[in-house]
Amino acid sequence: MDQAAQPRSARGPASATSSQTTAATDPTTRVNDASSTHGGASDRGEHKAIDKRSAGYIARSGVAGGLAGCAAKSVVAPLDRVKILFQASNPQFAKYSGSWFGLVAAVREIKHHEGLRGLFKGHSATLLRIFPYAGIKFLAYEQIRAVVIPSRDKETAFRRLASGSLAGTTSVFFTYPLELIRVRLAFETKRTSRSSLRDIVRQIYRERPAQPKAPPASSATAGAAGHASAVVHNAIPSYGLANFYRGFVPTLLGMLPYAGVSFLTHDTVGDWLRSPSLAEHTTIPGSETSRRGSRRPQLTAAAELFSGALAGLVSQTSSYPLEVMRRRMQVGGVVGDGRRLGILETARTIWLERGFRGFWVGLTIGYVKVIPMVATGFFAYERLKWAFGI
Repeated sequence: MDQAAQPRSARGPASATSSQTTAATDPTTRVNDASSTHGGASDRGEHKAIDKRSAGYIARSGVAGGLAGCAAKSVVAPLDRVKILFQASNPQFAKYSGSWFGLVAAVREIKHHEGLRGLFKGHSATLLRIFPYAGIKFLAYEQIRAVVIPSRDKETAFRRLASGSLAGTTSVFFTYPLELIRVRLAFETKRTSRSSLRDIVRQIYRERPAQPKAPPASSATAGAAGHASAVVHNAIPSYGLANFYRGFVPTLLGMLPYAGVSFLTHDTVGDWLRSPSLAEHTTIPGSETSRRGSRRPQLTAAAELFSGALAGLVSQTSSYPLEVMRRRMQVGGVVGDGRRLGILETARTIWLERGFRGFWVGLTIGYVKVIPMVATGFFAYERLKWAFGI
């Protein structure tokens, strides 16, 4: 070691000048090295800097995120079906909402009438949606984080929150129609006929909201108001492809706190678990150097699941009322007169039906579902990144 070090020292200023020139002419490498997730500088001599904008990194990060999302959703698929039935106030299952016994009874009834496969109804659409959704979400987070947090000294809670929120909104924009199809498949409880994926898509596309009733033309003002209402109604798309984005606005509003708080909590708890006082018990020895491109020690399975569970708990609580409104808007075509409801109208309907508690219906199931789901998702993603060398 000493003999190897002496020649380096002997090169003196020339070597230092060469290093500075390389750093100055290669800003991409320097930024990516600094923005590597919780990256450190201690292992620069052993590993090449991670280029997060390379095609290889983007592909592996997207695949890791997609597989992690599929694993997480498969773990909680039965609970997801029941939660959707509760949130959307399905008449057949409304009597079960609000208690643990109701959850068990709902699962039992689904299994009795539809078999074990009934608990996984809509799961095929879930997997079709979740792979691109989770892949885009994790990939977008890595890319946005590299821009928003270019160096360690720029890493703040607000920047983490903003990176997660932007990643969530990006992913949901591209995959929302598949989410709507999944919800409609899970909401259907008809025992005489079961709709296929193609039937649901055709049904959503052909749904037309009820035409607004024209006010009696008792005055010129009323006539003008009725004409204006008709013009607006005809100008705004209300059927066809627009039907696949029912509830999209509350979804975006809910994704801002959900994804942002989820990533923020996971990263913050992860930093705490990697602190010197806890690292001996919460990290895998040698994991920071045992894979190419690794920049931080890997948490043990228990520690990683713990940080993901806390992220799920906090993010679910912060966004749940908007999620309830989103579900009600998504099933609007099969509940009531089929008229599309806005955010405020949906909130008013929920308030009149159940009051303040209506915005939190199914939250218990939400916790039971989201905590293991988010924990599994983050755990699978971190382990796959480690295995892929990113």
